[in-house]
Amino acid sequence: MKHIHLQSTDSTNNYLKNYAPEQEEDITLVTADFQTAGRGQRGNSWESEEGKNVVYSLLVHPRMVKPSQIFSISEVAALSVCEALNECLLTASASREQTGDSLKEGGFKVKWPNDIYFADKKIAGILIETDLMGKSIENAIIGVGINVNQQRFLSDAPNPVSLYQIVGQEFERTAVLNLIIKHFTALYAQLQEGGLAELHEHFKSRLYRRDGFYPYSDENGRFDAQIVDIEPTGHIILQDTAGQQRRYAFKEVTFLIKG
Repeated sequence: MKHIHLQSTDSTNNYLKNYAPEQEEDITLVTADFQTAGRGQRGNSWESEEGKNVVYSLLVHPRMVKPSQIFSISEVAALSVCEALNECLLTASASREQTGDSLKEGGFKVKWPNDIYFADKKIAGILIETDLMGKSIENAIIGVGINVNQQRFLSDAPNPVSLYQIVGQEFERTAVLNLIIKHFTALYAQLQEGGLAELHEHFKSRLYRRDGFYPYSDENGRFDAQIVDIEPTGHIILQDTAGQQRRYAFKEVTFLIKG
């Protein structure tokens, strides 16, 4: 893996879009202390205080993944962050009682399709951009922003939270990143070896709102439903209180969250 560190850039994803190495690497990692134009899903900006958080992008070449299996890349990206942050909870040097209370909240979960949540608050966002060539995926750029040591959020984002706010201590950002990369390389190797089914079940086991009925909205308005399944294509299947199943692609349904 090649690692490029930048003090400041507009976006680590944008940097990789223009990156032209003399020789292709299997995985290229770009980190930055600060992004001037970090982006989230739906064109949103990502608030990140300089030197406080973990901001990075990965460039991979998942040619073994068919376009119909593209969601598996999102699963690898989300699970690598989710598992690393849960590991941070377990090894935190904060008081055992405080760390234990955090774990009682259920730890970190993946909010479909790939945000990372603690309870009803968002700690990390992921933006994936892919290039197709024929029947394979030539490039995938995975951009990730994780709130690590930020203590205050000034934007109008509805529900941000940081690892510091959850645990009550600062974390070494390099150590957090190294944990994420450890999980990413293992999960990506599983994907390369054809373990899509196991990866998909792992992803579903980490879902936010995995059990119970919660409020959602679509083009027809608000409704309560439970998650029935996530298809390998990435579509979410919800079942409303009337027993009707509803199938949605990304951006077709909204999770309604207090705050």
